[in-house]
Amino acid sequence: MPAQPAYLSPRVLVADDDAASRRFLCDGLHSLGAEAWECVDGTQALQLARERAFDLLLLDCRMPGAGAREVLAALHANGGASASCLAVASSAELGAAERRELLAGGFHEVLRKPCGIAELQRLLALLPGTVPVLDNEAALRASGDAATMQALRSLLRDELAQLHCDLGQVGRDDSALGDRLHRMRSSCGFCGATALAIEAEHLQRRLRESPSAPLKAIEQFRTALQVTLQALDI
Repeated sequence: MPAQPAYLSPRVLVADDDAASRRFLCDGLHSLGAEAWECVDGTQALQLARERAFDLLLLDCRMPGAGAREVLAALHANGGASASCLAVASSAELGAAERRELLAGGFHEVLRKPCGIAELQRLLALLPGTVPVLDNEAALRASGDAATMQALRSLLRDELAQLHCDLGQVGRDDSALGDRLHRMRSSCGFCGATALAIEAEHLQRRLRESPSAPLKAIEQFRTALQVTLQALDI
C-alpha cells in the first residue's frame, strides 16, 4: 500500500492594507499549518515576491502602490523567486466581470472578504503536496475494506487513463468536460484521490464561468491527473 506523503508548511505572502483583514488571514493561515509573511502595500508585496520563493501569493485588489493585478503583472513581466507560484486575489467588493478579468489575468482563484477558515483551507488545498494524492484512510472508510478499495482504484485508474488521453486530443469538447468531472469526483471520493478531486472541483468552476476553460486551468488539472495515475500504479 502506498506510503502517506510528508507534509511541508506552505509559505504564503499576505498583502493587504487593512490591518484587521491582514490579522485574520495571517492568524487563520498559521492555524492551518502555513507560514505567513505580511505586507501592507503593493510595492512591498512585489519586492518580497521577487526576493523570496512563496508557495502562494494572497494579494488584495486595492492597495497603495499597486493592487493585486499590477503586482502579478509586474512579477510575470520581470521575473522573481515567486513568479511561477500560485496567486489568489482578494477583495471585499467583487463583481462577476471583475472576477473573470482576474482569472484571465493569471490568478488561480479569487477570495471574497470577509471569509472564513474553511475558505483559507480550500485555498491551501490547491497547493501541491498539502493534501495527499491518495488518502488510504479516507478510501478505506468509504469503501469498507482493502480489497474493495483496490478494486475501485483499478477502475479509477482506467477512467483517468482514458481522460488523460482525451484531454490531449485536438478538438477536445470542453463543454462536456464539466459533466465528466462531476462523475469522476464521485470515484475520487471512494478511492481517496483527494488532490485530484480538489483540482476537478476547481476546473468545474472555471468551466461554469467560461465554456472554454483557460489552457492554464486545463494543464493544472492534467498535472494532478498524471500524479494520481502514477500513485495508482505503485
